[in-house]
Amino acid sequence: MARRFTATVAVGLLLAVAAAAHSAAAASQRFEGPLAEAIQAGKTVVAVLEVAGTPRPLGGAGPAAGAGRWSVPVWTREVSTGGALLRTRAQLVVTGGGQWEQLVQGQIVRAAGKLRPPEPGRPEAGGLSAATGPDRHAGAAALQSAATDLRARFVKGSAFLAGDAAGLLPGMVTGDNSALDDGLGNAMKVVGMTHLTAVSGANCSLVLGALLLLCRRLRLPRAPAAAAALSGLGLFVVLVGPDPSVLRAALMGAVGVASIAGGRTGRGLSFLCVAVIGLLLLDPALGGSFGFLLSVLATLGIITVGRRIMDWTPAAVPRWISAAVAVPLSAQLMCSPVIILLQPQFSTYALVANVVAAPLVAPVTLLGTAAVPLLVALPWLATALMGAAGIFSGGVAATARFFAGLPGSSLPWPEGVPGMATMVLLSALTLFVVKAVAGPAQAVAFVLTCHGRIERSLFLMETRAAATRRQPAPSAGRDGIDHSFDVRRRHDRLKASTNFSGRNPPWLLRKSAETARRRRIPPPGAT
Repeated sequence: MARRFTATVAVGLLLAVAAAAHSAAAASQRFEGPLAEAIQAGKTVVAVLEVAGTPRPLGGAGPAAGAGRWSVPVWTREVSTGGALLRTRAQLVVTGGGQWEQLVQGQIVRAAGKLRPPEPGRPEAGGLSAATGPDRHAGAAALQSAATDLRARFVKGSAFLAGDAAGLLPGMVTGDNSALDDGLGNAMKVVGMTHLTAVSGANCSLVLGALLLLCRRLRLPRAPAAAAALSGLGLFVVLVGPDPSVLRAALMGAVGVASIAGGRTGRGLSFLCVAVIGLLLLDPALGGSFGFLLSVLATLGIITVGRRIMDWTPAAVPRWISAAVAVPLSAQLMCSPVIILLQPQFSTYALVANVVAAPLVAPVTLLGTAAVPLLVALPWLATALMGAAGIFSGGVAATARFFAGLPGSSLPWPEGVPGMATMVLLSALTLFVVKAVAGPAQAVAFVLTCHGRIERSLFLMETRAAATRRQPAPSAGRDGIDHSFDVRRRHDRLKASTNFSGRNPPWLLRKSAETARRRRIPPPGAT
């Protein structure tokens, strides 16, 4: 046991040193080197860039053509400025016109523009205001281009759906929220269902679980089944894009499948630790991402608290019902203190809304994901699957709008550390209430045990206080009698010693509440 503990500590320290070294190397690019000097000076450069994410629209108008402005995360490969060529790999954010909208992750482009310092709190080394459009190199990432085309086809294909389903279905399946109604987005934000408007770790878990069940049905051996499931999960990640929550869920799923292939199951917390360490080693900037933190906390709550809640549930309750309540409740209890820091308000019906919508999420994810590759091969079958998925996504949207319209759906909450501390207390109280409802006898025994301990503590405190009162006072004489209030005549003066430690002593003699009568003294010589 001692050797195992020593080895674990050694490996943990080694990984911590590796992550710290990686973070230091990445941070040095922001403050040191020729590129940092060029960014601080705001020089004009010509750069060869690798697209690192999906372009996002910015507010405001573009140039004279009227096109919108777009923000694209990139990695530098070559930067030419002032006759010098810098070959370095640093993260930048490019802002440009409408020509930057069509880029996909993995593409290599060339562009000219002016460097600018990074915004406070951002992990990028700087920004680049593009003066030209992206000059695409040949051999751009074909897989990412196909994924972008499939996402666009899915949005167009789901346009026949009625109501909110047409905008919500692409977001829940491919992460494309371009068609999502603003009113529906605000309603889902009020009731704590924002994680359903885009692809999250839950979607990756559902896809991975469905692939594993399919491989089991086909009676594939353990190793081929694991390889097929991981391949399908990788394609799904490419389709939806590498967001922090998706990356975390994908890596954790890969570790879990590898453990299943090796015959070692039931170690969800270990899998989560491996996934978090691996992602932080690959990208230390994720340590400052609230999205990544919320994703990890939600998974941690499901693994630790959710399992306990399911164990507390009586045997008469079906397992799927207890899981439908335990999963959103445990995730919300762990994430609420952090969410309060970002959005100081309390979603009153968040738990109920998520429990009602939980059975509808799996059909939307599985049917919609199955329809994506069929858009090219069998469009009619893809349309049928999208229609079925649209029914369930419409139910999710109706749930969000119903609970958001109830009175008191969003209540103000204290900001900052006080709000986080009170939310931690509320989460702990909620967990205790759930345990009390699930097991009343255990809760009563726990309360009685706490009451007995408090009673014993108070009895000991009272006993000690009584013993202290029975001890002789510091001013007591040899006979054990306190002479502090003895009046003694010394040098024709009356003195009374009091031992009140600097406090104002009360009057030594009791005073009557009635006003003293004044006696008339006759003048001298009067009769």
